[in-house]
This record gives sequence, structure tokens and C-alpha cells, in this order.
Amino acid sequence: MTTPQNNNETLQERRSTVLSAGLASATAVHVASARGAIVRDVDGREFIDFGGGIGVMNIGHCHPKVVAAIRDQAEKFHHTCFMVNPYEVGIKLAEKLCRVTPGDFPKKALFLNSGAEAVENAVKIARYYTKRPAVIVFENAYHGRTLLTMTMTSKVKPYKFGFGPFAPEVYRMPFGDVVGPEKLKDFFLKHVNPEAVACVVAEPVQGEGGFIAPPEGYFQQLAGICRENGILFVADEIQSGMGRTGKMFAIEHWDVAPDLMTVAKSLGAGMPISAVVGRQEIMDAVHPFGLGGTYSGNPVASAAALAVLEVFEEEDMLGKAVALGEKLGRRFEAFRRQYPIVGEVRGLGAMRGLALFKGKDRQPAADEAKKLAAFCLERGLIILVCGTYSNVVRVLVPFVIEDEQLEKGLSILEAGLAEVSK
Repeated sequence: MTTPQNNNETLQERRSTVLSAGLASATAVHVASARGAIVRDVDGREFIDFGGGIGVMNIGHCHPKVVAAIRDQAEKFHHTCFMVNPYEVGIKLAEKLCRVTPGDFPKKALFLNSGAEAVENAVKIARYYTKRPAVIVFENAYHGRTLLTMTMTSKVKPYKFGFGPFAPEVYRMPFGDVVGPEKLKDFFLKHVNPEAVACVVAEPVQGEGGFIAPPEGYFQQLAGICRENGILFVADEIQSGMGRTGKMFAIEHWDVAPDLMTVAKSLGAGMPISAVVGRQEIMDAVHPFGLGGTYSGNPVASAAALAVLEVFEEEDMLGKAVALGEKLGRRFEAFRRQYPIVGEVRGLGAMRGLALFKGKDRQPAADEAKKLAAFCLERGLIILVCGTYSNVVRVLVPFVIEDEQLEKGLSILEAGLAEVSK
């Protein structure tokens, strides 16, 4: 129930007095509840969620099986620290993750709290195993906000601006052009000795950088060059994983099994949990107690993640993701043909983006993307903007969205495109 103390306007005033200005929000919509693909705010308005908490709610808000798993585990115990007293739910989750991740080789897992922690630990493991210091990443990459992952991230504002100096031994190259992997060989001549490189870290489909997918054959070539040089290939599946592209993990589109993989976001359906999963001999290289953390693999978060994986098996979430991706793809291609501001349809499966450009010289339309997001929000649709130039509208719809909700959301988005095209 809305009161003078908890409506959107007063909550916005209250947060401005106690929360850091650096912790900004894309909207002033303060959430009261959420189910499936619908978010309700404290003023009683309903919003269709095309953002999913930045790709976290693939199976929808408050899935009953996940809620039940959280409740059941919370009634048993909240925390013991796995490094002190372990528990079966964490073991069961690791068993299932090692089965569903690509690669027919023995694998092991490590649980952490966030995507950035997973990426940072993947690099730690790669360095330990190879005894090499250097890391290669890509333009348009996003890997997190810690010192190392912020360094690995490509975009300066808002992620890196004013936060230097950055971590050493991180090297960046272009992503996704047809001869990209060949350029890696040239990169070894001009920038870093391959014998010093521990790993190459890549998002199979770049998320924050603008929903960019590489051409066919790219990752096969890249992984091959890594093998030739004793370099580990790390797939950052934090946003592209958990069914988002129609495969459980996006790298499966190219039949590549990475040496290490990072998973987070929709793994826990909103609970803070992430993982590194990789080849057994690599994961076991680190000495005991060299990895971990106080909250890593928290039992309540582990129970939620285990329930998420069961939902995928029991409710054909991958089938839902494929069907959703086909609907979005058809509609977005129609938008591209009808509205000149839509220059490209990007992504794979249900991980879709509209890249907006304007003028004869096709400049990135960042202002129009911002106006489009505001237009949609005012009419009850949450969309997100991303990309190096902040001109890409990204869509991360929960797979459980109802047809009527999807159609309403797409109609609002189309009306917004018509408005910003004027």
C-alpha cells in the first residue's frame, strides 16, 4: 500500500539523502513486487519487464520453485561458510553445473558471489595454471567493476573514468571481424609475447558493449590459436549464458568447449551467486584455500541456483527461449525495414539489440536511444540502453512472458521508434 513515505517521489528524495550519487538508477521506479515478466511499483503501476534486472530473470521474477527452494533452505540454515562447514546443496549444484556446461572432459566448479568475482577468479586460476601473467581481452568488452575486471572492461564512462591507475598485463584487441583471430597472431608480434599470455577472455556475445556476435568460425579459430600457444580460452557467459541465446551457453553455437567458463546473473534468478567451471586439471591446480570467500556458494543462493537448473529441465526453458528469440528476431527485422533509425539488429536468440543511428553519415543515436527508453517507461515498458556509444536498445525478456504481454511491450517499443524517428 502506498503511503506518503513510500511512493516513488518520496522514496527518490529519501535515497538521494542516504545513498551515494555514484549508485545511480536508470529509472525512478521503486519496485513493490514482481512476478513473471511484470514489475509493480510502489504507486501501483505495472511495467512489462524487457530488461530482466540486466539479464538476471531469464526464468521470470519469483518463479514458485525458486521461491520454495529459498524458503526451504532459509529455514534450515543461512550460512556456515563453505570453507568451514560444507553442505550438500553446494555439492549438488556443482555436480549439475559440471554436467550442463560444454565439454566432454572432467570438470570442476568454484562458487563466488558476483560476475566480476567469477571473471577475476578465472584469471587467477589461469595465471596459476600457466605460470603466465598476461590477459588478452577485446574492444567493447564488459567484465565487471573490480580493479582487474574494470581494467578488462573496454568502455571508459561510466565504468573506468577517474578510477585509475589500472591493473597491469591486460592487453586489448578488436573483436568479431572475420580475420580477428589472424590479427591475434599479429598482436603477438606487436603487443605481447604469446608465451607470456595466461588466457584470452571473451564474451561469446558481447553484452554491455552492444550485443555484438562474431561471424561463424571466429571462436573456432580463436580457440585453436589459444591451443597452439598454450593459452587458456575463457568464455564469459555471465550475460549470454543460462539459455539467453537459445543454447544453455552461447559458446555452444560454435561447438567450442572453453577451458574455463564464468556463469552468474540468471544462474541464481536474482540471488547473488556466480561460478567458474572448467577443466578438472586446471581447476585443481590451485593450492587448498587459494580460492574462495566468506559468502562464496552461500547455501540459500545455491538452493536457488539448483532450483533454476531444475526449472530449465522440467519446463523446457530452452524451448521457450528459442521461440521467444524467433519472435523477437522477426519483429526486430520488421522494425529495421520500417524505421531508418534502426541501423542493425544484433545478438542471438532472445539476446537481441537494436542499434540506433541517425543522419546520412549514420552517427550513433545515443540521445534518441535515451528518449526511447523514457518514452517506453512512461507507457509501462522497461527497456535498457547499452553499447560503447550508448545507442543500442537491448532486450532481455524473461522466457516466461505471456504472448499478450510480449505483444503489448513490442507495440510500445514500436510506437517509441516511430516517435524518435520523426
